[in-house]
Amino acid sequence: MVGLYPDPMALEQAHDPEQCKGVDAGITRVFQVLGKRWNGPILSVLLDQPTHFANLRRAIPGISERMLSDRLAELAAAGLVVREVDEGPPLRVSYRLTAAGAALEPSLKELGEWAKEHLPDRPC
Repeated sequence: MVGLYPDPMALEQAHDPEQCKGVDAGITRVFQVLGKRWNGPILSVLLDQPTHFANLRRAIPGISERMLSDRLAELAAAGLVVREVDEGPPLRVSYRLTAAGAALEPSLKELGEWAKEHLPDRPC
């Protein structure tokens, strides 16, 4: 089965730059990162404090280890999260927000408040 969504590269090539002038480039970039499933909950957990991988996994119901690992790598590549190896034994890995990631706190909290008011309740 072919994917439900078109190839992003094909869409990019098909767009006329003149037609896209009304699209805010900053919003587009933000949601390319924050719009991915699990990234919001991961950042939300990390807002409180640096967290070990296993604790992050327990804090986010339904996320697999592989998905958590992939999303953390993406957030690190975006400059929002830092991976740190804690001296052991035992050897443990923790994650914390960078200054750029921590700067998202007011926006994430506002989005959370907006969701409480405007979106129907759903379990995690």
